[in-house]
Amino acid sequence: MLLNLANMILAAGIDTGSCAAATASSSATGTAAQSGGLMGGMGSLLLPLLMIVVLIVVMIVPQRRRDKKVKEMLNALKPGDRVRTIGGIYGTISSVKDDVIVLTVGPDKVKLVFARGAISQVEDAGVENTMSEDVHE
Repeated sequence: MLLNLANMILAAGIDTGSCAAATASSSATGTAAQSGGLMGGMGSLLLPLLMIVVLIVVMIVPQRRRDKKVKEMLNALKPGDRVRTIGGIYGTISSVKDDVIVLTVGPDKVKLVFARGAISQVEDAGVENTMSEDVHE
């Protein structure tokens, strides 16, 4: 805006002493505007980069931590652990062989075969112990 005002004063033909001062100030203003434009360009580039870094820190790093904990839990499964599957079936691990887990489920000791990845979590207390006999009949 100052640059436009200086150009209008020059075009109006105001005395040459003030024109020289206006020309000097307009060239200084033009240099400042160009360097400000460069910084403005870097600022507009810096904002998306900052957003990407924040996205990585807020979303991706915690997800990797959770995935690592799940992987450790699945690798630590052993016979006798009481677990819950991703389908909501509670049981006790009878055997573990590679990626196959055999669960013993219910009072009838039914054996079910699951993939290791189908285990959702290891339970502290077995559900079979807390259920009443009315539910099993």
